[in-house]
Formats: sequence, structure tokens, C-alpha cells
Amino acid sequence: MTVPLPPVAEADRLTEVLRRAGVLGDGRVTSVTVDKSFPTVLSQFFRLRLDYENASAAPASLILKTDLPNRPNTKWDSGRKEVAFYTEVGAATPAGLLPCCHDAHYETTTGAWHLLLEDLTCSHMIASQWPLPPTIAQSEAIVRAHARFKAAWWDDPRLGTAIGTWPDPAGIARWLQDLAQAYARFADAAGDRLSAAQRSLYERLFDQGPRLLERYLSRRNMTIVQGDSHVWNCFLPRDASVGTARLFDWDAWQLNVGAEDLAYMMAMHWYPDLRQRAERPLLDAFHAELVAHGVSGYDRRALQDDYRLAVLWLTTRPILHQAAGIPPVIWWNNLERIHLAVDDLDCRELLAG
Repeated sequence: MTVPLPPVAEADRLTEVLRRAGVLGDGRVTSVTVDKSFPTVLSQFFRLRLDYENASAAPASLILKTDLPNRPNTKWDSGRKEVAFYTEVGAATPAGLLPCCHDAHYETTTGAWHLLLEDLTCSHMIASQWPLPPTIAQSEAIVRAHARFKAAWWDDPRLGTAIGTWPDPAGIARWLQDLAQAYARFADAAGDRLSAAQRSLYERLFDQGPRLLERYLSRRNMTIVQGDSHVWNCFLPRDASVGTARLFDWDAWQLNVGAEDLAYMMAMHWYPDLRQRAERPLLDAFHAELVAHGVSGYDRRALQDDYRLAVLWLTTRPILHQAAGIPPVIWWNNLERIHLAVDDLDCRELLAG
């Protein structure tokens, strides 16, 4: 099936966009060719080849990201948040941490959206093919990229005012109530595939939730997190001497503790053997990179505490993914792995308040 290109990919529109972005000058796009097109769970990607007239330094190709055509209605609000990220956050983020975004637009009346991104295909790569984990060295490069981004936004005064919103007690109470209701439906559907120990953990988590969520109301030692921070959402440079790792896919970004992204990357996606070998050294590397980029007053123990708490709350992420229509091949495996991490890190201790 051939997926139609949205209007932004027309030559005249791209000319306007690239001139506005300052990468085309007086030249113009004369033709656009789709080099490659592929879907992900929630988005459609196109690699566009561009021909020009009177342009020597303009990009030869671009990545266009849009909504899936005829995607079934789900509760996942695809596109809106990522457009907001590149509009609000991307332009104010230090260079070398994100792909350059030339255009980002969300149409409120129709929900149509698109991103026009720098094409890093030739200079960068994904570390491994899903679901194969990267090497530990590659994982460290990814973790350090997260640390540099998070340090850039650590306790920034714009958080919660110009950028993003802070949770408030009333909003958290509603979220916790909605989550408990989603869990009840999830548990009914899972039946005996959900163990007694897992059910007990969820019951205690919802009971102790208001106390545990106080950490997130502190608004201290907080930053911007990616939210969907698995290792395949980071481009690594093919030559580290001339490039930097770039974090991409920001449709789930939020204001949170930085350890949230590390817990999602490792505890949610890695089986115990790899996680037990790599987890502590990677947390050490993350903390060292934070300190090297100006974060103070946040020691290694504080990171460990935030990490364990994030792992505990991530037991609820598969519930939300199942409710949003994410396929079981993703959420079921994540459910099993995150509960194994809870056991290894003794996260049930946090429920004994």
C-alpha cells in the first residue's frame, strides 16, 4: 500500500519551510522523491530526497514524521505533544542533543500533524535492532546523552511556567483514581495471568500512592524526561569523533525526575542478567555526567532513590499501554520484566509506609 504524502512535502511548501528555517536562502526545491517510507506503532516516517535550483548547502534529504494513515482511534494523543516539544523545548535546547527540527505543526481542528527533521541516516545509527539490547558501551553513550539533556533543563525556572506543567495535588488524585480504574479493567482481562504477588503489589501501590507521589510534588531536582526512553530512540554517531548522540521521539515528554528515563530504558526493557551487570555502572555514569554538566546538590544516593521509585511506578505503564491499544508483544513483555526489576531492587520496601 502506497501511503500518500501530506501537503507539507510538496516542493513549494518545502521551499517556504526551509527558507523560514534559514537553510535554503534564495534557492527553491524543484522536486521531492520518497526514498523510503515505513510505519511504527504510532507514526509514519518518510525519507525525502530533495532536488534544488540555486542552492548549494541545503539538506539533500529530510525525515518527515506524521500520523499513521487510517490509524484506529486510541487514547494515545499522537503528535500533539511532540510538536509542542520541538516548538517549546527543542529550539531552547543546546545544540548536539536532538535532531534539528525544521518545521513542526499540529492542526487542532483535525489532529493532523507533522515534523520535518534533520536526516541523520548517513552520520548516525540505531545501536541495535529491536528487541536486541545494545552493547554496554553503547548503552553508556545513550545514558550520557540523557544526562547531558537533563542537566541542560535541571530545575530550570521555565519548567512549569513557559515549558510543560507541574502536577498539582488535585490532578494527581484524579490521575491515581483513573489509574486504579484502568488497573481493575486490566486485572479482569488478565485473569490468572496476573499473579497473586503482582496483584498484591498493585493494591499496596494504590493505597500508598498519595504518599509516594509527594516526591513528584516537590518540584526539586526535576527536569524534562523523554518518557519513551528505550534505547532505540537514540541515534548514535557512526564516528564519535565527529558527532554526538541525538535523542528522538518526544511524544511522551513530561516534567519528572531524570531517573524515570533510566528506569524505563533498563528495568522495563532488559532481562535480569544484563540489567544486573549494567545497571549500577550506567547509573554511576549518568550521575557523573550530570555533575560534569553543572548539576549540584543531587548525590548518587538521591539518584538511586529516584530510580527505585521510578521502577515501582513503571509497573503501571503496561496497564496504560494496554488501555491505549499498544500490542501485547510490547506491554506483556514489559510487564514481566518490570516486576522482575521490582523484586531485584526490593521496591516493595517502599510500600511499607
